[in-house]
Amino acid sequence: MSQFEHQDEQNHPRPQVPEFTKMVEKSLSRRRFLGGAAALSAAAFFSVSPVSRAIAAATGSSPLLGFSAVAASTADTFVVPSGYQAERLISWGDPLFSNVAEFIDGGGNSAAEQLGQFGDNNDGMSFFPIDENTALLAVNNEYCNYELMFEHLGKQMTALDVQKAQAAQGVSVLTLKNSAKGWQFEKDGQYNRRIHANTPMAINGPAKGHALLKTEADPKGERVLGTFNNCANGLTPWGTYLTCEENFNGYFGSTASTTVTPAQARYGIGLKDAGWQWHQFDDRFDLAKHPNECHRFGWVVEIDPNDPTSTPVKRTALGRFKHENAELVIDKSGHVVVYLGDDERGEHIYRFVSRDKYNPDDAAANRHLLDEGTLYVARFNSGENKDGELAGDGEWLPLIFGEHGLTPENGFTSQAEVLIHARLAATQVGATTMDRPEWVAVHPTEPMVFCTLTNNKNRGVADNQALNGPNPRAENHYGQIVRWQPTSGQHTDDTFNWDLFLLAGNPTLHQDNLYAGSANINADNMFNSPDGIGFDKAGRLWIQTDGNYSNEGDFVGQGNNQMLCADPTTGEVRRFLTGPIACEITGLAFTPDQKTLFVGVQHPGEDLAGSHFPLGGSHTPRSSVMVITRQDGGIIGT
Repeated sequence: MSQFEHQDEQNHPRPQVPEFTKMVEKSLSRRRFLGGAAALSAAAFFSVSPVSRAIAAATGSSPLLGFSAVAASTADTFVVPSGYQAERLISWGDPLFSNVAEFIDGGGNSAAEQLGQFGDNNDGMSFFPIDENTALLAVNNEYCNYELMFEHLGKQMTALDVQKAQAAQGVSVLTLKNSAKGWQFEKDGQYNRRIHANTPMAINGPAKGHALLKTEADPKGERVLGTFNNCANGLTPWGTYLTCEENFNGYFGSTASTTVTPAQARYGIGLKDAGWQWHQFDDRFDLAKHPNECHRFGWVVEIDPNDPTSTPVKRTALGRFKHENAELVIDKSGHVVVYLGDDERGEHIYRFVSRDKYNPDDAAANRHLLDEGTLYVARFNSGENKDGELAGDGEWLPLIFGEHGLTPENGFTSQAEVLIHARLAATQVGATTMDRPEWVAVHPTEPMVFCTLTNNKNRGVADNQALNGPNPRAENHYGQIVRWQPTSGQHTDDTFNWDLFLLAGNPTLHQDNLYAGSANINADNMFNSPDGIGFDKAGRLWIQTDGNYSNEGDFVGQGNNQMLCADPTTGEVRRFLTGPIACEITGLAFTPDQKTLFVGVQHPGEDLAGSHFPLGGSHTPRSSVMVITRQDGGIIGT
């Protein structure tokens, strides 16, 4: 969990809301949970037999995984498998242009310099090829570590300090060039761009112009300054980048007594911020002065990386919550479907279906596909399949004004309010509370969707978070990955079947219970808190972690955060890399030939944990993007 989330949790405990899901009261053993197989109810989705899956997971015979697993590590370095190499592409503070100063250790750069430098705490990213030797990499810059950014450790903030923090967040667009040395960042590249907390943006979709989005500076509710706390991402087939606003609430506070509405409280907004202090130096983050400004964040923002002069657009039809990523797929019907997770304990999984269909020959029309459509939220019905494994069916509940209690009597007066207060709407219709839904990934050839549920210490403890089907463990500090398949194989189906692809755990500490993890988790690949996930073209599932790196107690033997690779058919999981001290491994993007993989290292050395990655010595630790290739030039993962 990031430094921000610790601060936010202390200041803004989540309000208790009713639990609508069916409960699972049974205590299942690890053995019964998996029935001896490597993955839950996979027979419903694949033709491979349970026996074959179990053998493959146990013997490491997956045809997809061709690398030698790396061991868990607590070292301050970045470790990749034998036969692979990793180079640093760019780090926080590296200048994007020649007329910008180089990074100064200890936080010596100014706010003006940060505007032209690579942002802090890189997260989700996408690769955009232009030609054989030129490409773009759009990279989220989520938040800042004040203890690394400022000599005063954030304890004596000034207006200029806040401006620097605002300049370090958002998105960095990088020009890349390919040569004999591989893909490298091009300083002064024509596409280089920083998008930050003060970049002008448009508001589109059903909430555009709504009273809750109007402010003194924007009386029409159609324009907004900036994006920040950008977590994960999405990629559209029309060549644009989707960046997702996550923990926006912690930047708002109040310098005077004022009323916080129940809707604002549901989003974690309160009189006290999460320690960023923006509201003390920038009035628009002061709730007492501008109570509607907070409603203008928590959206998915669409960016055209090919046009450095373009205006980013907040797509309100995708709903407002703490977005993790936006996984977009074109359904067989031609409709655009976007899967979305709301990353907070006890929140929900969403799906957007466009009103209109994708037209590969009409780029201009495609630019508006995310403005009209229906937002749904998932309800997972608990149950067991014939083998006694946790599995079940589910349904997508539409969030449409006037339906399922989304009426004025329950506080909703328009479709815009349903979207602005999507969390409240999800509760109203009876969505399932989940264990922090993070990234969603769709299999490249099968109608199969995976979502990481990273952890939830409140499960089985908080009144509104009783155990339920896909969330079977109380005080869940290991996390799991839920998987579902649309009933008829189309992403526009209103029903689905689900199972759990894996439970993370510690089998060296726990025996024959769910905290040991699923049968495909063992002493050689164990981890906690799955977070980022994504598929390559061959169908390998890449899993990144953002968990407890103490290597003690419940997490003994798990080491630093890491990236693993899984075969969704056999269930085998193999550790691919490990990161430096106190980091999160997050963000992944492949080149089209699958021979280069970009991976993010976020917040190494947070809380002054002792890292000096990537330069070593006594250098300030810096979030970085790493470039991974095989030494023989082959395809990653084989």
